[in-house]
Amino acid sequence: MTPRKANPPKTPSSDSPFATAGPRLRGACAAAMLALALSGAGARAMSQGPAPEQAPPRPVVSVIVGAEAAGRRDFVGAVVARVETDLAFPLSGVVAARPADVGDEVRTGQVLARLDPEALEADVWAARAGVIAAEQELLSAQDARDREAELVARGVESAARLEDAERQLAAARARLEQARAALAQAQDRLDKATLRAPHDGVVTQVFVEPGAAVSAGAPLLRVAAVEEREVVADLTEADLTLFAGDAPASARLAALPEVRTDLRLRRVDPVADPRTRTRRARFAMTDAPPEFRIGALAFVAPPPVKAGPPSIPAEALTRGPEGPAVWVVAPPERRAQLRPVRVGARIDGRVVILSGLSAGEEVVVKGVRSLTEGQRLGPRMPR
Repeated sequence: MTPRKANPPKTPSSDSPFATAGPRLRGACAAAMLALALSGAGARAMSQGPAPEQAPPRPVVSVIVGAEAAGRRDFVGAVVARVETDLAFPLSGVVAARPADVGDEVRTGQVLARLDPEALEADVWAARAGVIAAEQELLSAQDARDREAELVARGVESAARLEDAERQLAAARARLEQARAALAQAQDRLDKATLRAPHDGVVTQVFVEPGAAVSAGAPLLRVAAVEEREVVADLTEADLTLFAGDAPASARLAALPEVRTDLRLRRVDPVADPRTRTRRARFAMTDAPPEFRIGALAFVAPPPVKAGPPSIPAEALTRGPEGPAVWVVAPPERRAQLRPVRVGARIDGRVVILSGLSAGEEVVVKGVRSLTEGQRLGPRMPR
């Protein structure tokens, strides 16, 4: 059996279409590889982010040197009365009427409230009856003493009877004085059943409504005197130092900023508020306009002082090659510039800048550790 010969592989001839397919495939593969390489480079470039000059400007939280110090010079306060009186009845009873209410302006002697006078009037009538009875007893004792004196003068009666008559006359006079004192006491109790204003003022608070039973000394309402008014404000220890000295402070109304008056620090409460750690400062007003009514909101400004070194928030400080530094927004392109500074004392979260900054410069406060020299910065954002 003759072995079969394997057919040799056929090679495409020059006339076959596969003859020219090899170079085309090789060109397509090369183009595909080039496209893949370009796309990979683009992806890597996108992952690395845009160039620094192409990045959008970063908004910053910043402060203007010297601007915040001027804004902190006004403190919120309120107009109050220097004298406030809690009024009460000196005796127990039922409140029959209370003509005065919160916000009413009252005058000296004006009726503010009354107790039920029924029982008190009965006591007055009983005391008047006792006075009349004592007066009649005194007349009888006087007549008896006169008769005994006449009989003793005639020698009919003894001197002992005259002495008894004189003692009875003295006792009758004492009983009349006692009855008159009881009448005055009953009348005084009746008068005290009417509560009157001790001075001109404004009713600021009411504690008891008509028809309620009150005990002696229980507050019924509060009256604030309008003659002497003052402004109170809660200040920290650092704020209080702004009011040291003899120069007067000033106050303006929140509703009417054009209405102003001079102030003088009268007293600072010795005990600080345990929650806010502030002390209540009381400022006396000199020739206060009538617009400064009790309860009005006012802004207190300390006396003007000589300008000192500027201060910035302590969080704006960073560390530079030469020590403490801050990031300054350099105009006109708003680029970040690291500026070395010399710092002073720290007070209430702020640090005094002794040198390196000028008033009006813009200093970055937030994100100071992520900035780079020359970085473009966006608009200023509020703190």
